[in-house]
Amino acid sequence: MAPCEVRHQVEGRDDAPPLVLLNSLGAELTMWDPQATAFEGDFRLVRYDARGHGASPVPPGPYSVADLGGDLVALLDRLGIERASLCGVSLGGATALWVAAHAPERVERLVVCCSSASFDAGDAYMERAALVRAEGAEVVADAVVHRWFTPQMFEDRPQDAARMRAMIGATPAEGYAASAEAVASADLRADLASISAPTLVIAGAEDPATPPEHGRRIAAGIAGAEFAEVPGGAHLVSFERPEVVNELLRAHLRGAPEAKGAR
Repeated sequence: MAPCEVRHQVEGRDDAPPLVLLNSLGAELTMWDPQATAFEGDFRLVRYDARGHGASPVPPGPYSVADLGGDLVALLDRLGIERASLCGVSLGGATALWVAAHAPERVERLVVCCSSASFDAGDAYMERAALVRAEGAEVVADAVVHRWFTPQMFEDRPQDAARMRAMIGATPAEGYAASAEAVASADLRADLASISAPTLVIAGAEDPATPPEHGRRIAAGIAGAEFAEVPGGAHLVSFERPEVVNELLRAHLRGAPEAKGAR
């Protein structure tokens, strides 16, 4: 499938090292607001809506992780970025793994958060894709948001949880369904050994979608990768526990060279 020209947003200094943030299934670029606030002074931040999400085009599916990775490489080309650090959650994490394996010259450092090299319950994702195509993403929004966050999140930050639920429900039906098919077909296990970028894998201790053992398997397959488990966080741990995740990101990305990715 030809690359898709995705909607993107660039923040921070042009002369800073590039950091690209890759969204979860059912999310658009505002899911990274807590990271943008924390890092826009230190990085050239690139956020974007994956194909089928937010304000990006919605080509007919199914999509694959390779399609999504190709979109990211094409975006880097359009922005004139030779190398960037990547941080992705869930499907965004799988996309980042694909790029690190298949276009290693484009990846400075890698962070994979609440993701998997091979997602469980592929049949369930295919069933979800069919349901969303028939009835829209709103039909799965309640179930999905309760996988994204712990019960404590709904008590402490009900407005934020409601905003994330609305974001899921507003995802274009074909975009959500085709991306769920990408999750169902993703198998990056054989790619892990070829990844050379310094890698950090983060898991939410209470993540029901990609439990910590998924992250541990990714870290075990990548030479030198580090693993961190965040307590009190579920699948969208970067949004629920940003103070912990941002500290982990800062420590890992500190080695990114100043403006090495810009040309």
